[in-house]
Amino acid sequence: MLQQLFHNSTGTQLYGQLLAIVAVLTVAVYAGRAARATWQRLPPQRPAWLALLLAGLVRLVPALTASALLLLAHGAYQGAGIAGNVIDLALRLAAILVLVRAGVFAIGRLLGPLSWLHNWETRLTAIVWLAIAFQLVGWFSSFQNTLDSIDLLPGTAQFSLWSLLKSLVVITGFILAGGLVARAFEQRLMRLQNVAMSTRIGIAKFSHFFLVSLGALVGVNAAGVDLTALTLITGAIGIGLGFGLQAITSNFVSGFVLLLDKSIKPGDVISFTGVTGTSTENFGWVQELRGRCVVVRDRDGVDTLVPNQNLITATVINWSYSDRKVRLKLPVRISYRDDPEVALELLRRAIEGNPRVLQEPAPAPRLMGFSDHGMDLELRFWIADPQNGVNNVRSDVNRRIWRLFRDAGITIPVAQHEVRLLHDQPSGV
Repeated sequence: MLQQLFHNSTGTQLYGQLLAIVAVLTVAVYAGRAARATWQRLPPQRPAWLALLLAGLVRLVPALTASALLLLAHGAYQGAGIAGNVIDLALRLAAILVLVRAGVFAIGRLLGPLSWLHNWETRLTAIVWLAIAFQLVGWFSSFQNTLDSIDLLPGTAQFSLWSLLKSLVVITGFILAGGLVARAFEQRLMRLQNVAMSTRIGIAKFSHFFLVSLGALVGVNAAGVDLTALTLITGAIGIGLGFGLQAITSNFVSGFVLLLDKSIKPGDVISFTGVTGTSTENFGWVQELRGRCVVVRDRDGVDTLVPNQNLITATVINWSYSDRKVRLKLPVRISYRDDPEVALELLRRAIEGNPRVLQEPAPAPRLMGFSDHGMDLELRFWIADPQNGVNNVRSDVNRRIWRLFRDAGITIPVAQHEVRLLHDQPSGV
């Protein structure tokens, strides 16, 4: 077809059309750069739908500009009575590029912001557009025959390079279709407010994995790939993957169990000490549940990726499993010279006015025992927001206790040891 176009055009007409196409491409490139520069200067505060529309238009500006200019050139050639076969072909290619670019952009946004298609958007657009362009100019058949003549498995059933590429295209298409269905199902599922968030996340992750895997299997079947010759190889690979992916599989299954039994949920406050009580070692709250790990953020703002298997096999303290309220205990020691009743009353006053200390259950100062160096007291109180920190509450109350004890003359004794030296008396004295 391309040779016929060149044959039907005289030299002057051909060169004129080629120059027009080069000029159109130059203008389209500069229009695309100007559109991207304008997009970057726009304020970021805008509705989500408007931002998505503008992002798509920025990507389409070069192809749209080329299509519009080529359409004007096509009209000018027709008005002058000059054959513009090359211009017509370029116009069709530009229009196809607009459609392909828009379609790939739409599919990428439907798959979600974390889809792999975002990194492959430009390359996938180029591949699809080149395939259609080869078909328009009549090169596709020869290109197919060339690739079909390259046998990748000599001596067995024919499996050419063309068969491999066709299979990859078909399988990728079915995987994309499965991802789109999974994404639509996930968006619908997340609107069900009467279902627990952890359950929704679990169902969404399982459905996404199932639908994408099903799409891959259906794509392999639709591509006509014969896997019987690879049975031995796939069996060996399966055994190797079974041992190599044992930990990954365990983490995936553990994550699914966590989502179903709701023992760990986003927003829960957990620690990994293995010691009951109000210890704050490895303290943090759950940000999100993933297929392989749980993201836990500590008070320093550091996100720790904890494998799901660790949360199943190890002892984990979930401070907000059934109730977010936790009780804190502050031990303090006073001298035997001080009145414990006065000290207990001062402990009760130490938490007055603290906005994070609950009045119900009521705080309780206690005399716990008598040690070698003084009387052991303990202040017990409850808070309802451990995710906002525990040690900061301890610090505030301890500072108030110190000030009240100092003003009242209550002594916090320091452990001391008295050493007595006894000299041996002479015998007979």
